[in-house]
Amino acid sequence: MAYVLLEAIRRIALTGGELANACVGTIRLKLLKIGAVVLRNTRRIRLLLSSSCPHQGLFQTAAARLQPG
Repeated sequence: MAYVLLEAIRRIALTGGELANACVGTIRLKLLKIGAVVLRNTRRIRLLLSSSCPHQGLFQTAAARLQPG
């Protein structure tokens, strides 16, 4: 199931970027294995990434493409 989920993320959120043809392990290493602070309130969930995260822009682009609407 995890492989199918990461393939869907690559197909939907990472098209046209540097990870468009990346292996699942590379996507996991660069996008999922990062440290973040999760802030949750009644209306939304916020992820605070480190300012030194090398793939912060890529993560934000992928997250924006995965949002509905």
